[in-house]
Amino acid sequence: MFRRDFLRFFALTPLLLSSDLVIEQTKKLLSSVENNSDKEATSWYIFDHIIAHAKAAGIAKLPIGERMGKIGMLMLGTPYVGGTLEGEPESCKIDLTGLDCVTFFENVLGIARVMRKGDAKFQDLTAEIARTRYRDGKIDGYTSRLHYTADWIANNVEKGIVKNITRELGGVEFPLKVSFMSEHPQYYPPLVSDSTLVPEIAQREQAVNSLKHYYIPSANVKAIQPQLQTGDIIAVATSKEGLDYAHTGIALRDERGNLRFLHASLTRKRVFLDKTIATYLKTVPTHIGITVVRPLENN
Repeated sequence: MFRRDFLRFFALTPLLLSSDLVIEQTKKLLSSVENNSDKEATSWYIFDHIIAHAKAAGIAKLPIGERMGKIGMLMLGTPYVGGTLEGEPESCKIDLTGLDCVTFFENVLGIARVMRKGDAKFQDLTAEIARTRYRDGKIDGYTSRLHYTADWIANNVEKGIVKNITRELGGVEFPLKVSFMSEHPQYYPPLVSDSTLVPEIAQREQAVNSLKHYYIPSANVKAIQPQLQTGDIIAVATSKEGLDYAHTGIALRDERGNLRFLHASLTRKRVFLDKTIATYLKTVPTHIGITVVRPLENN
């Protein structure tokens, strides 16, 4: 029933529908799918809907950061859902009906990159997400996924997908010592079912810790906000032991020029356009600053 309703809506949607109306319609679609088990098929339809609107509205012609901002706003209101990547064997899973903070920004980035194709398909998005989500773009079991945001940043800088601009913004060294996954394998079902993966995770943690990382302390974020752009990926650094970043989202400059934080919020339970980034950081005592990476055009 849901798929027929969606297709009827999709066929009747005017090509030049306003962004606000697309957001409202997307919210209705997502509320309709809460009890639908076929999340993958529904994600296909949502992707096609976003691509069709983006083409009609000229979004595909914008710079990549602006594309990300527009796409992120089309996902406004999407329910917060964690754990959508898990399952064995390891595969590149995409669920646009529910997003957490990481799957939100990686899907926004992926859609922004593939929409430049003449006839972008969901399979293109899957390939793009695999390229960014896994080390060197290769799926080779659970440990090939870039679990730590610091690892994701470093590997995607190497792949030419993003540029880490934190140091240019006056960032200082961030002395990471990630260890949470190897020290708490009980929280990760694949590590529980196969304990031999734990030493592999520990090796990856050591590799991450051997790199130099930078962040902008919270006290300095307000001063650098004018230099940030819509679409910049924001990783929120944490003081929690064994972790690197506690949250992620994207920057979005609103009509008044304020640089706000667009993210999948656990507390709001949905994709939400929050206050300025500097103000948002004050809401959690363990948030100590940000790392900023800027998306690059397709290479």
